[in-house]
Amino acid sequence: MQPDAAKAIVRRYLDAFNADWERALRDFVDDEGLAEHVRQMEGAFPNYQLTAHDMIAEQDKVAVRFHLRAVHRGSLMGISATGREVLVEGIIIYRLANGRIAEHWLQVDMPGLLQQLGAVPAAAAHG
Repeated sequence: MQPDAAKAIVRRYLDAFNADWERALRDFVDDEGLAEHVRQMEGAFPNYQLTAHDMIAEQDKVAVRFHLRAVHRGSLMGISATGREVLVEGIIIYRLANGRIAEHWLQVDMPGLLQQLGAVPAAAAHG
């Protein structure tokens, strides 16, 4: 797959995701692990929004540096809803096959997220 074509698919996925995440999963995702992650995040942060800052592609992989903005309205890792707004940065790499997301690798700022939710003090989050 050409890198520009791979990036175009991921851009369409992210645009669709922010409009209707369930449709985006149906239309673009074969990776059940990614689909399950999205469902869990939607349970904790309904209608969260992903904003891509950088997108780099090589062969069948696309790396995206992003942030997500959301309000914590459901349980996450045993943390009850706080109603707090969060802004979390991360990087995700998608591997595409047959024009769909076949696999992913995700790194997010979990210490920062836990701090924003009040689950850990600021010094412990980045210490």
